[in-house]
Amino acid sequence: MNKIESKKNKRYFLFDSNEYVLGRLSAKAAFILQGKNSPDYSPNKEANNWAVVINSAKIQITGNKAENKTYHRFSGYPGGITSKKLKDLMKDDPDLVIRRSVYGMLPKNKLRNKMMKRLLISRDAVHGLDVKFEE
Repeated sequence: MNKIESKKNKRYFLFDSNEYVLGRLSAKAAFILQGKNSPDYSPNKEANNWAVVINSAKIQITGNKAENKTYHRFSGYPGGITSKKLKDLMKDDPDLVIRRSVYGMLPKNKLRNKMMKRLLISRDAVHGLDVKFEE
């Protein structure tokens, strides 16, 4: 498939975070990014689907996850581990919470980074794209 054909076949799917819980939204976005909704799905081929998430700051989190779930980062140096609770990360960067959740639900192979480039996240209802969205 050449570059002209691939640009024609782009499919955009819009997800409003007001309507979803974090895990449900991430699972649906990962499903779309893998191309499993297409009849010509193949696990070793890159699908041309884009997932656009709006209102990321308004995502719902159930249970006690906001208090109990912790994200860790490690710099590689002794004593270089930093931890943040989910509620603090939601205040600072809600896009990162969604991005990490979708990243964990994608297959662990060489296509994962390419799929993540097709995930667009916006904090408010304005996404800046002038495209037709599919259901």
